[in-house]
Amino acid sequence: MHRTVFDEDHESFRQTLRSFIEAEVLPVYDEWYAAGQVPRDFYHQLGELGIFGISVPEEFGGAGLDTHKFEAVLTEETARAGVLFGCTGAHVLLSLPYITMLATDEQKKRYLPKFVTGEEMWALAMTEPDTGSDVAGVKTTAKRSEDGTHYFLNGAKTFITGGVLADRVIVCARTAPPREDDRRFGLSLFAVDTKSEGYSIGRKLDKLGLRTSDTAELAFVDVKVPAEDLLGEENQGFSYLGRNLSSERWGIAHSAYAQAAAAVRFAREYVAQRTVFGKPVAHFQNTRFELAACQAEVDAAEAVTDRALEALDAGELTPAEAASVKLFCTEVADRVIDRCLQLHGGYGYINEYPVARLYADSRVNRIYGGTSEVMKMIIAKGMGL
Repeated sequence: MHRTVFDEDHESFRQTLRSFIEAEVLPVYDEWYAAGQVPRDFYHQLGELGIFGISVPEEFGGAGLDTHKFEAVLTEETARAGVLFGCTGAHVLLSLPYITMLATDEQKKRYLPKFVTGEEMWALAMTEPDTGSDVAGVKTTAKRSEDGTHYFLNGAKTFITGGVLADRVIVCARTAPPREDDRRFGLSLFAVDTKSEGYSIGRKLDKLGLRTSDTAELAFVDVKVPAEDLLGEENQGFSYLGRNLSSERWGIAHSAYAQAAAAVRFAREYVAQRTVFGKPVAHFQNTRFELAACQAEVDAAEAVTDRALEALDAGELTPAEAASVKLFCTEVADRVIDRCLQLHGGYGYINEYPVARLYADSRVNRIYGGTSEVMKMIIAKGMGL
């Protein structure tokens, strides 16, 4: 079916990305994969390409486009090639909305120009060793100084995507005790400079997948954060965090769909070339039936995530709808990628083949951004159950 979600500008962007990946990424991607992260100067290249500034206002060096469709194209093209652009998602999809939503004009002038060029990479730090989906349980504290000029940040975070190379991290910390009737009260967000004294990077976590997207543990010991780096109002952080969840969950869903579509592509190419018992694997009925079933699921996921993309751009995607899209697309991706790996036989288990990397990369989609179980709770609540 013809997709109507993209126009000529999006398709032109797609071709630019495809050429960039073929020329600049694929020849060196295995080196990045072995290193467990992309080179720092790669982010400068993405900045020059305009990847980071698509939705940043023109006055700060961006294109000023209020849409997620270019993000969707980027997601599809990186999945198609079996590569990752490092922690671009943490920089743009996770961090940027908080800057544009909460930052003052003065803060935007300080943050956004370097954000667009890749001179400063951003990450989002919410999760703690004992706190995952329950954000209200955050224990990291930010105590205001007596003169009110700064805060002292103390605590620890884990599973922070982009935490190794980040120059600024949006940290969720408790600035006041929770209320008896509202344990969500008292959280605040800070744009923390990673060069600050007392800020340290712990382990670079050894993940199952997403190998070129670095993930780290962070620690704060009396980190002095200027009051000018408080994002939004003090103690209102929880309400801010909830506002970006729909777009974050759509992003995960679209990534899952793109990974599933890529897996089908890789499997089709493989079975057409691989010979078994004197015939191409594609010749056997089981192969055709398996790929046909996978394609049907990918078609359904495409329709669901495209519809969600239009709703998101229109500001109409509800939390329950975003949860439904994420649940459906991530479950589809796991089923499809597993079946496509099976069609590769033993080679599907070798990291040299992109389907093996997709298998590992896709598993986290059902965990981060809210687990599948949490998505079901949100959907059920939206149904009045």
